[in-house]
Amino acid sequence: MGGATESHTGWTFITNHARVLAVIAENQNARVRDIAAHCRLTERAVQKIISDLEQSGYLSHKREGRGNTYEIEEGAILRHPAEAGLTVASLLALLAHVEREGGPR
Repeated sequence: MGGATESHTGWTFITNHARVLAVIAENQNARVRDIAAHCRLTERAVQKIISDLEQSGYLSHKREGRGNTYEIEEGAILRHPAEAGLTVASLLALLAHVEREGGPR
């Protein structure tokens, strides 16, 4: 997984939780180290985010050998009242579209 090389400071529109979920959606067998590098987070931060997502029912994992295979609950409803009725699948579709198209024009 190649991450971007330029650094960033300040706020962004996409949360770290959404970024981690999007990376896992691309590769259900991604290692925490690879997710962290892609999202520019520490491994500890990624572990905490994965734990948050699992505790909230958005993600589960199965241990396979030395790694994990993640499963995203795509039908889970987003938490914030402003996104009432929107699912994880709709969020991931939007993120995949933006990445596939190279960002908005």
